[in-house]
Amino acid sequence: MAMREGAGPGSARPGSQPERLEETMRRRLGRECVYVPSCRYGLYVALRHWCPPGGRVLMSPVNDDVIFFVVLAAGLRPVQAPVNPVDASIDIDAVPDEVWGSLSAVLTTNLYGNPDPAPQLRERCDALGIPLFEDAAHAIGSEIGGRPVGAWGDASVFSLSKHVGAQAGGMLSVADPGLREALAKSCEDLLLPQRATAEAAYAVRPYAEAAVRALRLRRAAWATMRLLGLAEREEIRMPLRPRELARAVAAAPDLGAHDPWVRVDMHDYRLRSGRLRLARIGRRLDRLDEVLAACRAGTELLLSTRWAPPAARGATGQRTRPPERAQPLFRVPLLVADRDAAIAALARRGIVVGYLYDPPLDDYAGEEFTDVSPAPEGARWFARHALPVDPLHARAAVEVLEESGVRPAGLPEGRGPSRG
Repeated sequence: MAMREGAGPGSARPGSQPERLEETMRRRLGRECVYVPSCRYGLYVALRHWCPPGGRVLMSPVNDDVIFFVVLAAGLRPVQAPVNPVDASIDIDAVPDEVWGSLSAVLTTNLYGNPDPAPQLRERCDALGIPLFEDAAHAIGSEIGGRPVGAWGDASVFSLSKHVGAQAGGMLSVADPGLREALAKSCEDLLLPQRATAEAAYAVRPYAEAAVRALRLRRAAWATMRLLGLAEREEIRMPLRPRELARAVAAAPDLGAHDPWVRVDMHDYRLRSGRLRLARIGRRLDRLDEVLAACRAGTELLLSTRWAPPAARGATGQRTRPPERAQPLFRVPLLVADRDAAIAALARRGIVVGYLYDPPLDDYAGEEFTDVSPAPEGARWFARHALPVDPLHARAAVEVLEESGVRPAGLPEGRGPSRG
């Protein structure tokens, strides 16, 4: 694979901070890892390595729009899969045979930490001779089939901004250790130099955010960001700008051409990480097990409520004890009848709901930029009713939802309480 953008030196020096981060994740996953400045950047490198331009990638339409634009930037055609409306995982059996036969790769989402059916996807990809990529941004502590999420794909990418809470950094993990050096070199070749202003902003950001929380200035802060042109989303999805996007797609593969879309919410996604940033990521990563334990406890509480997905409530639809070992979800998608009302009730108590993915990507982007799902109803239902709650605020969120009389969503017709 020839990377044409940028230039840089080799991989991390022995004993360097990136190498320490890589070793920490290597121990967790049992496979080789390469530190990258962001999950989206690592995914771009992986797609470029395995998939020739013009290929087709199966993905979930309930996903971050940034990931959609990364696929386009790599010169690939997103293909939207049918999904299970209960958890938005890829519904393997609902993907038509002719679609499977046309694919160059499959990309999981593991939305909010709920695993996609990676063992079955691995088997299907092996039969087709195509790579499986795992987007594990939300799922750094989740497991499926006796392995960590991220240990099934030819490559997997992790975000160190989510559970780790470092607001920067990512990891690219590979199944074949012989590819590690080549991928590390590709990552280096596309990096942009450090910017002193970016490092300074990263240094002060936690203190600024703490001040905003303490002074209850969230609305004022957002108004100021919009005034300065720093707020890039007025709605859940960023503006598509189809005319400009069509020009960028015609230039693909080219990360630079897609930068106006890929950089949204993280303008330093491909900047070389400075020492301060790396040190903070390292400190946060050292506390990951503590955070995962707290997320697991909050997840168990939320899955015991009447708004939990039906697989957690049992066949009768009534509250049951949650699984003995719940996944440490990044967000718990409760299913509510009126999500906007639930969001407003939580906001009045200072609980912010983010990571919404509505409308689904095929409704958002249209046939010009993606193959639409052959069965879009499941994605639309989930996108409309899912309320992603931070498990670290589980008890307060449950109190608000109970006090506000938020009703659980009724399942789509023909869907029982079990997954599938």
